[in-house]
Amino acid sequence: MDQGFALFAICSGLFLISILYSSVGHGGASGYLALLSLTAYGEMQSAWLKQHVWVLNLVVAGLAFIHYSRAGHHSRSKSLPFLLASIPFAFLGGYLQVDGAIYDTLLSITLLYAAFRLFSVKKELDVTQITDPEKTQAYAFGAGIGFFSGIIGVGGGIFLSPVLLLKQWATPKAAAATAALFIWVNSASGLLGAAASNQLVLETQTLLPFIIAVLLGGLIGSRYGSNHAKQSTVRNLLVAVLLLASVKRISELLF
Repeated sequence: MDQGFALFAICSGLFLISILYSSVGHGGASGYLALLSLTAYGEMQSAWLKQHVWVLNLVVAGLAFIHYSRAGHHSRSKSLPFLLASIPFAFLGGYLQVDGAIYDTLLSITLLYAAFRLFSVKKELDVTQITDPEKTQAYAFGAGIGFFSGIIGVGGGIFLSPVLLLKQWATPKAAAATAALFIWVNSASGLLGAAASNQLVLETQTLLPFIIAVLLGGLIGSRYGSNHAKQSTVRNLLVAVLLLASVKRISELLF
């Protein structure tokens, strides 16, 4: 395949994924990992993959948080306990060196989980009675999600949003606002952890076209999602990509 066409195809995929994820307050890390794992970039080391995905997360989650916050959906008091607990554990997860079969197994599980949550998210939007989480619960979930996100290379929104909705701790749009901030903070913390352990391997030349693609997609998706946030057709297509990518990873482990 021509290199220029391959780059265009990847950027187009990143653009579509960023539209979908930003519309529900997510940075898109699990989708980016799924897409990249289907390309030549899938052969890169885990540190390379998750660090470049974290940078894309910073761009898209930042845009999503700005739009959802401006629309009045963010609750600072509800977000704070999750954030305080997640920061040190995301840093620790980013600091740890996890590669090879362990990383591929964890990534495959994450992609499968993300596909399931996206497929079933429609059932989780019927939240009628909202309560505040106990601080101990918020700290526990924040720490656990932060640590796992740091290891895998995602921002954690794919895990936090379902928790907020299933526990009836937030409406869908409030959950999106909290998730966006959570993702941004955890992605930054993970990058700092990688830098502290001398694992930072960012390639500016590779990142630039990716950033442009997700920046445009994030602007469209987050602006649309802060008012509507329903994209079932694109979501189902993304589920197929996530499943395909996880099957690819698992087959490489087995064969």
